[in-house]
Amino acid sequence: MNCELLATCTALGYLEGDTYHKEADCLESVKDLIRYLRHEDDSRDVRQQLGAGQIVQNDLLPIIIQHGQDKALFDACIRLMVNLTQPAMLCFGKVPDDPVFRHHFLQVTSHLQAYKEAFASEKVFGILSEILYNLLQLDWEQRQEEDNLLIERILLLVRNVLHVPADPCEEKKVDDDASIHDRLLWAIHMSGFDDLVKFLASAQSEQQWSMHVLEIISLMFRDQTPEALVSAGQARSAEEKQRDSQELEALRQKEHAAKRSRTFQRGTRHSRFGGSYVVQGLKSIGDKDVIYHRHIHDFKNYTHDVGKAVRRVPKKNRQAQECKDKRRSALNVRLFLREFCVDFLENCYNRLMYLVKESLIREQTQQHDETYYLWALSFFMAFNRGNGFRADLVSETMSIRAFHFIERNITNYYEMILTDRKEATSWSRRMHLALKAYQELLLTVNEMDRSQDESIRHSSNVIKSNIFYLMEYREIFLTLLRKYDETKQPHSYLKDLVESTHLFLRMLERFCKGHRNLIVQKKKVKRKRSRGDKKPSAAETSPEALAETWKIVEEELKTAGFQLSESLMESIVPFDATSETPLEEQRTEAMVRVQDSLLARLGPEALGLLRAAREVWPEGDVFGSADVEPEEELELLKQILHATLPRSSPPEPVVEDEDDAELEEEEFESVQVSEREFNFLDFIKKFASPNIVRPYLLLLRSYSKNTPHTNHCIARMLHRVAVDLKMDALLFQLSVFNLFNKILSDPAAAAYKELVTFAKYVLNHFFSLAAQNDKAYVELLFWKNVGAAREMTEGYSKDGEGKKPTWTEEEEEELRKLYEEHHHSEVPDIVETLLPLLSNSSRTRRQVVTQLVHMGLVDNAKDLKKQKKGTRIVLWTEEQELELEMLYEEYKDSDDVLGNILKKVTAKRSRARVVDKLLSMGLVSERRELYKRRSRSAKGKSAGKGMTEEEFLEGLTQDFPDDSVDRDDEDEEEDECEESEEEEDQEQEKSQNGGRRSQSLHSQVERRADVGNMVLTLQQEGLSGPMLWLQNCLNKTAEDRKKDGLSQAVPLVPLTEENEDAMDNKSFRKLLRKLGIRGPANEQEIFWRIPANITPSQLHSAAAALSPREDEPKGNQEEVGSRDPTVESQEKEKEKEKEEEEEEVSGEPRAQAMRALLLSRKRKHHTSEHTAPVSDVTPIEDTDSTIERSHEKTSTKRSRNRVLDDDDDDENEDNSTTAVDMDTNGDADSDREDISAPVKRRRKMVLIDEEDDED
Repeated sequence: MNCELLATCTALGYLEGDTYHKEADCLESVKDLIRYLRHEDDSRDVRQQLGAGQIVQNDLLPIIIQHGQDKALFDACIRLMVNLTQPAMLCFGKVPDDPVFRHHFLQVTSHLQAYKEAFASEKVFGILSEILYNLLQLDWEQRQEEDNLLIERILLLVRNVLHVPADPCEEKKVDDDASIHDRLLWAIHMSGFDDLVKFLASAQSEQQWSMHVLEIISLMFRDQTPEALVSAGQARSAEEKQRDSQELEALRQKEHAAKRSRTFQRGTRHSRFGGSYVVQGLKSIGDKDVIYHRHIHDFKNYTHDVGKAVRRVPKKNRQAQECKDKRRSALNVRLFLREFCVDFLENCYNRLMYLVKESLIREQTQQHDETYYLWALSFFMAFNRGNGFRADLVSETMSIRAFHFIERNITNYYEMILTDRKEATSWSRRMHLALKAYQELLLTVNEMDRSQDESIRHSSNVIKSNIFYLMEYREIFLTLLRKYDETKQPHSYLKDLVESTHLFLRMLERFCKGHRNLIVQKKKVKRKRSRGDKKPSAAETSPEALAETWKIVEEELKTAGFQLSESLMESIVPFDATSETPLEEQRTEAMVRVQDSLLARLGPEALGLLRAAREVWPEGDVFGSADVEPEEELELLKQILHATLPRSSPPEPVVEDEDDAELEEEEFESVQVSEREFNFLDFIKKFASPNIVRPYLLLLRSYSKNTPHTNHCIARMLHRVAVDLKMDALLFQLSVFNLFNKILSDPAAAAYKELVTFAKYVLNHFFSLAAQNDKAYVELLFWKNVGAAREMTEGYSKDGEGKKPTWTEEEEEELRKLYEEHHHSEVPDIVETLLPLLSNSSRTRRQVVTQLVHMGLVDNAKDLKKQKKGTRIVLWTEEQELELEMLYEEYKDSDDVLGNILKKVTAKRSRARVVDKLLSMGLVSERRELYKRRSRSAKGKSAGKGMTEEEFLEGLTQDFPDDSVDRDDEDEEEDECEESEEEEDQEQEKSQNGGRRSQSLHSQVERRADVGNMVLTLQQEGLSGPMLWLQNCLNKTAEDRKKDGLSQAVPLVPLTEENEDAMDNKSFRKLLRKLGIRGPANEQEIFWRIPANITPSQLHSAAAALSPREDEPKGNQEEVGSRDPTVESQEKEKEKEKEEEEEEVSGEPRAQAMRALLLSRKRKHHTSEHTAPVSDVTPIEDTDSTIERSHEKTSTKRSRNRVLDDDDDDENEDNSTTAVDMDTNGDADSDREDISAPVKRRRKMVLIDEEDDED
C-alpha cells in the first residue's frame, strides 16, 4: 500500500476485540481518503489498495456501528463507502479487453464481493435502518438539504451492495442453501429495512425516491422466480408431482436404453483382434469400398468425419450466451420475499409503477432505467397470477398504454441491436426483458378471461379488441420471429418468443370464434410516383366533354363574380415547402392540378389555385400577369383545360415473377390505413415461411431439454402450417428429417408422443409424394418458399408458363424492324413510339424494354428510361399561333426557316418548343424541313456568301436567347442542333469532321462568353472567395486525373460558411451547371459533384473561364477614362472602312478574307501600340477557336482545309507564346465598352485586343 494511504488509514483508529477506538483526526482522514479516490488513475489503484487493506471491514463498518451518533463522521463514512462499493462496470466503463486492465477489473470485483460479505450483518443494517427511520420521521419543512443527501446516499449504498455479483468459485452452494446474497437479504429483513423500502414506495411525500426504491427491489429479487416464491411453504400440487414423475420416467428410460445398447455392443466370444471388413457400396477417398477396422457392433456409428479436426466456429457465428441460471434460495428467505411481494402488491405496486412510468415518459431518469420498470411489471404480475389472481392489484399496468410502451421499446431495442453491434448482447438482454413483459401482459389478459367477475371479463374483451384491431400488435410476433438471430439472441429468448406466439394465436383464435365479423385495421404501404398524376380518361378529354365542362365552369364563375371565399383561399396550397420535389417541378404539378379541378368542374377551386400559383411563380407570366383581368383569367383557364399537359403514365400491372428490367421514376412510400374483415386462416398463412419455420425447428433441436409446454407450442405451430394450411412440403428438408429421425430413435420417445406423431405424419406424406415426384429427394436439400412447395406437391409448371409472356419469332422480327426504323429518329421516347405500332397491343412498356435488352438491341434498360418533361409550361395564345403561322409563310422559302422565325417571333421560346408547335399545327410534316439549307452549287465556298463581317461575327458570338430557359429546353435545343448537323454532314461527307469541330468550337465560344457574364455578376455579389475555391477544386481535380489516370465523380465539399452560402445561391448553382458540374442525383447525395466524364483539359478550361473577367469593370473604367475622342473617332472611321472592304471580298473564301482583315488590323494598330496601355481581359483561346471555327465551317475542300489548319496551328503556337506574357493593360484604341454592351460587340473587340498582343 502507498505510504500516504497507509498513514491515512492508520490515522482512522484501530479495532480492539469488538470495540473500535477512533483517533482524534478520524474525520479528516476519512475526507482525505475521499480526496484520494477522486484523483485515482485508470487502473483504480487507490480503490484496489483500500480493498486489499480491508478498510471497509476493519474500519468503516465498526465506525458507523459504534460511533453512529457522530453525524459528521457518519455522513463522511457513508460517502466513502458509496464510492468504494461503486460497481466495477461503472469504474471501468465496460469489461476491459486489455489483459492488464482485465486483471484490475477482476481485482476490484473481488474486493466488492468481500465488502458484500461484510455487509451481511444485522448490526450494519440495524444502524442504517435506524438512521434512515429518524430522517424519514422529519417533516418536509424540518428536513434540511443534508438530510435528503444522507437519505439518498444510504439508498445508493444498499443498492451498490445488492448489485455486487456472486462469486461462482467461492459460493458453490446448492439449492435451498443460504448464499451471501440470501444472508444479506435476511439481514435486511431482520433489521426492518424492507419495511422502510415499502414505506418509501407507498408514501406520497417520498415519491422522489421511486427510482431508487425500484432498483433496490429488483436487486433483492435478482435470483428469484415468481413461481418459486408462490410455491414457497406450500405443499406440492398434483400437477407438479405429475410433471416431476414424467421427468423421472424419461431419465429412467434413457438410462435403460443406454444399458441395453452397451450390452448389444459386446461380442458373443472374446477376440484379441477387431477384424477388418469391406463395406460394400460405401466409397472411400478413392474408387474402392471402405475398409472398416473396428468392431462390427460399432459400425452404425461410423462416419467419414472420424479423425477430422473439429472446425473452429468464428466468434461472430457463435450462439449467444445464456444468462445466469436461477437458483432456489433458502426457505426462510423465500418466505420473507413472498410476504414482501404480497404487501408490495397490495400497498405499493400501482402507485410506484405510476410514478416510475411518468418519470420515464418525461425523461427524468437515467439511461436504461426502463429495464427496471419492465422487470417489475413481468415479475409482480406473474406473482399475482400465481398467488390467487386479483386484477385490481395490477390495474396500473393493465392497459393499452402498457402494450404500446413495451411494443415501442421492443422496436427500439431491435434497431439498437443492428446499429450498436459492440453492445448487441446488452441490447438483446433488454429486448428479452421487454418480450417477457409483453408475454406477461398477454397472460394476465388471458387470466382475466377466466375471472368470475363480469366487469373484469368485459375489460379483458376491450383490451383484446384493441390489441387485435391494431396491426402493430397483431404482427409483432411475426416480425420478431422473422428477425431472430441466434448469434445475438439467446436460446431462452427464442423459447419465450415461441410460447408468447402460441398464447397470442390461441387468444386470437378464440376471440375470432366469438366474433363472426371481426373488423381490424390494415396498413397498406402505397407506392406513389414522385411526379405526375393520373391521366384523364379519353371520355373526359373528348372535345364534346370539354366544351360541356367549360360551359358549366364558366357559368359558375360568372355567377360568383370571380369572388372567392377566404376559407377557400386559405385551404389552397399551390406547393409543398417540405417536399423534396424541386419548386420548378411543383409548378408543373400546380398546372396539372388546375386542369384536374376544371375537369372535376370545380371552378372556384381551379381559379383559387391559379391565383395562388401566380403569387408563387410570378416570373414569365405562366399563370397570368399580376394585373390580369377576370376575363383574361377566364380565357387562361380555358386554355389550361384544353391544353395537353405532361403527365406520367399510370403504373402498369406487374407480373409476379417478372424481372425488374426498368426503374421508373422515383417512388415514395405512403401508409394508407383502412379497415377490413379479419380472417384467422389468412393470418396464419403469414407464418408459412421458411424464415419463421426455421426458429421453431432450431428450438426443436433441444427437445429433450425443453419443457413439455415448449414442445407443445412448437408442435402446435408446425401442425398449423403442415395440416391446417396443407403446407407440409415446407418441412421437406434434410436437416428437419434428421431431427425427426433423432426423435423417433430416442429411447424416451414415449415422453414426446406429440412430436413423434407429427414426425410420422410428415414422413408418410413425403414418401407418398416421392413415389410420384422423382425430384422430391433433390428438393430435400433446399429450403422452399410457398411457391416452390406448391410446385413440388402439385407439379412443376412448364418453362415460361405463368411467368413473363414469351415472344414468338415473328414478334421478335417485327420488334427488331420497328426499332431499326425509329432508333435514329428524333422521337423523345422510342418505347412509347413502338408500343402502338406492335401487332400485339397487349404488350406493356416493361415487356418491350425487357425484350429489347434480351435481343441485344439495347445495352441497358436505363438507356430507355422515360424522359422527364420540361417544367416550364407556357401556353400558346391564338395571337401567338397566328403570328407563328405568318412568320412561317414569310420565311418558308429561306435557307434558315427556324432561325428567322426565332429572331422575329415576339414571345421568345426555345427552339424545341417552336419546332413542336410547328409540327402540331401541321405547318411542317417533319423536322427535316426546318433544317438549315446549304448551297450545293458553289463548291468550296461558304454557305454564308455575301455576309458582312458584322453578321459573320454575330453568328460566331451569338449567345443564348434567354437565360431563364430551363436546362431541359437547352438540352433539347442542343440535341436538335446536333441532329440537324448530322443530317447536313450526311449530305456532305467530305466536311464531316470539320462540321463537328466547328460545332463544338461554336458552343465553346458561347459557353465561355456566357460563363464570363455569370462570373462578373457573381463577383459583384461578393462571391469572389467561393469562385476562387471552385477554381482551385477544378484545377486540383484535373491534376489528380492526370496523375492517376482514373476518373471518378468528385464531390464539392464546402468547408467554410461562405462556401456553404454560395452553394445555396441560385446564380452560383447556375454557374455550376454551366460548367458541367451536376447536382445531387438523389436523396442519398448532398454534395454537387464533378462528373467523371470531364477530361483534365476541360477542367483546366473551366477553371480558366472563372478568372478572365475578374478585373474587367475596373479595366473598362480606366479604359473609358483614358480615351481620346479624336483617336476614338478615327478608329470608328477605320473600322467602317474595313467593314466595307469585307463586303467586297464576298467572292473569296471566308477564312481567307478573315485572315486578310486581321492582318490589316495588325498593321493599323502597330503604330499606336505605345500610346496607351492595353487592356487584355479575354483569353487568347477564344480568338483561336473563333478563327478556326470560321475557316472550318465555311471550307468544303480538303486541300484548303489542310492549308488553313496548318496556318492556324502556326498562329496558335504564336498565341501560346504570347499568352504567358499577358498583361492587364489594354490598348487605348480598343473599342471596349462597358459590361452591358452586346455580346456581339464584345466578341469583336476581343479579336482586336488579341491582335494587339500578338504585335
